[in-house]
Amino acid sequence: MKAVPLLRRRVVVAVDAFVEMVIWQIPEPVPPSTHELKYRLAYVVGGKCVLRYDNERGTGDHRHAEAAQEPYNFSTPDQLMADFESDVARWNHEHGRA
Repeated sequence: MKAVPLLRRRVVVAVDAFVEMVIWQIPEPVPPSTHELKYRLAYVVGGKCVLRYDNERGTGDHRHAEAAQEPYNFSTPDQLMADFESDVARWNHEHGRA
């Protein structure tokens, strides 16, 4: 089975900002992840990715907030989206963007 795209969406949220969400169903987990999804959720402001959730071989599920990277505890696709949306709202609040 090849990777099957489940979601590919780019949403412009301001003149200088957009959210991009990409999720694939994959035949086998990307180690060390244990689920069969490959994903990349990004928030880009002024041409710079300020927030990203993704999983990659060797690193597994994690999130980037500006320069910091930390593990992310993946549970479900719905929770992934909710956590990302919450982080985008938090980032906007902390940086004076409504």
